[in-house]
Amino acid sequence: MQVSVETTSGLERRMTITVPAARVDSEVNQRINKTARTVRMDGFRPGKVPVAVVKKRFGASIRQEAMGDLIRDCFYEAVTQEKLNPAGFPTIESVKDEANADIAFVASFEVYPEVKLNSFSAIKVERPQVEVSDADVDKMIDTLRRQRASWAETAEPANDGDRLDIDFEGSVNGEAFDGGTAKGFSLTLGSKRMIPGFEEGLVGAKAGDERTLNVTFPEDYQAENLKGKAAVFKVKVNKVEAPVLPELDDTFIKSFGIKDGGVDKFRVDVRKNMERELRQAVKNKVKGQVLEGLIAAHELDVPKALVSNEVGRLRQNMLRQFGGNAKNISPDMLPDELFAEQAKRSVMLGLLIGEVIKSAELQADAGRVRAFIEEVAESYESPAEVVNWYYGNKEQLQQVEAVVLEDQVVEHILSQAQVSDAPAKYEDVLRPQQ
Repeated sequence: MQVSVETTSGLERRMTITVPAARVDSEVNQRINKTARTVRMDGFRPGKVPVAVVKKRFGASIRQEAMGDLIRDCFYEAVTQEKLNPAGFPTIESVKDEANADIAFVASFEVYPEVKLNSFSAIKVERPQVEVSDADVDKMIDTLRRQRASWAETAEPANDGDRLDIDFEGSVNGEAFDGGTAKGFSLTLGSKRMIPGFEEGLVGAKAGDERTLNVTFPEDYQAENLKGKAAVFKVKVNKVEAPVLPELDDTFIKSFGIKDGGVDKFRVDVRKNMERELRQAVKNKVKGQVLEGLIAAHELDVPKALVSNEVGRLRQNMLRQFGGNAKNISPDMLPDELFAEQAKRSVMLGLLIGEVIKSAELQADAGRVRAFIEEVAESYESPAEVVNWYYGNKEQLQQVEAVVLEDQVVEHILSQAQVSDAPAKYEDVLRPQQ
């Protein structure tokens, strides 16, 4: 087998492979003989069909099938011989197949880039220093009470947190627009459900009040025809309801599964959950900075085939997020451009992390895997059963090992990066990263 390789551009390779006619004929003849032993044809006993008859009847299709397998096998033999690492499947073209002659074909494909890691010493990471305070616990308990609040109609002016029943009519340049009119609309002030200025304009309103709100749609508003447009909303307040928080008593506490210990035990459990969430949030913020720094410290060509595969994965993830509505959405409605940048970043990060694992000879630490699973299991009613489930489920265990290994990569980079500690507030650390 003869092989020649040409670099067409960047990561793209064009490989010409020539396979001796004798190998092709041998493979085809083996398949014809095998078919003769198994094929059933009228006029012949099973296994007694003459090879010549089989060749005449099925020769063309057998050769075509053999050629497909040979091309696949020879391609992988060739890349192994040439020490190439293909990224994705090749495009096969210019197949030359003539009787009694060597076959030749051209395979075009991309290879994985050679990843050379730069020093991590220029990566800067700011690590939040924060603890859960008594005030944070009080605020969390207040939030939990608000989540279970009942509502009582009031004649008092509306404040943030109050729920309003309103009718409204919106217009732009004096003309109504789709979605700008509603009756009996329920709105909690401060929820940021409406465009800027709308909810703020209803603070202080009472039941029966009518207000005219002058607002402007954001530049990134989803409706193209309303982006950045000034609008007028005429609003009638039908009803104002104030939240009535449940008492912090045994009934409320037991609703969270705490049977004994009262308020003190409840506060301990709330703090414990907050501290667990805080540890994860700090870890995520540090990890995010490390990975961004890793990308910024390297320039790397990424194979288009891998980016395309990642685009497909991201598209499917988005369709799953749509849930039951996904059946009304065609994948073609989600263009590649929507995912291209994220996909490229993900592929680049995967290549860099893979090289860190290889160069540092990292493996998922079994003790850390166990600790990770046990921490997850803590929040369940039967932690031991959850732990056993993870260790009895190979796929789930591998996912945990991958997470732990990535954490070890982050720590390896942190050990060489510029890390500084910075005081922070609980709510700031818990706020989702943009």
